[in-house]
Amino acid sequence: MHKEIEPKIMYFGTPVVLISTLNEDGTPNLAPMSSAWWLKNFCLLGLGKLGKTFENLTREKECVLNLPSSEMVAEIDRLACTTGKNPIPEYKVNMGFEYVPDKFGRAKLTPIESQTVKPPRVSECPVQLEAVVENIHNVGGTNSSLAAIEIRIVRSYFDEKILSSEKRHYVDTDKWHPLIMSFCEFYGLGHNLHPSRLAKVF
Repeated sequence: MHKEIEPKIMYFGTPVVLISTLNEDGTPNLAPMSSAWWLKNFCLLGLGKLGKTFENLTREKECVLNLPSSEMVAEIDRLACTTGKNPIPEYKVNMGFEYVPDKFGRAKLTPIESQTVKPPRVSECPVQLEAVVENIHNVGGTNSSLAAIEIRIVRSYFDEKILSSEKRHYVDTDKWHPLIMSFCEFYGLGHNLHPSRLAKVF
């Protein structure tokens, strides 16, 4: 039997993305998020307009989308309830957020130089995607505090450990274990449930 409810959140389960951007003083900001979906070499990010990441993306028009593995959950959780924005927006103050200017240091992660964009990549992440902003769309009307940001990936880096030994430029899905956020809780992937006919097409 189904029950009608009004859920507080609708994060049904998507990979965590660590977005690295540049602050106005040239220092890097690092923010975890999970409202992202992918199509070819594009990604659509769902972000709040009041955060530092949105501010940086609007100004700089570039970023790196770093995808952590499930083994990195402790590092990602260190960034929970932190913000690179000072002063802290009131709604984040009410949620207990802390201003942290050095997000890489807080997470104990290592920045490495990117090749096509200015923000650094996260060395420990198995997938690192250098990207540029193509469009910014309001979500929920002009006065909404939400935005969908259209990102185009310009260069991709994958840890050799997760690549297929048989098919060039393919990820071995038995070796790739992304960190998943489902209803604000961290999860990893389980075992493969069933062979996919679609996978054979690609």
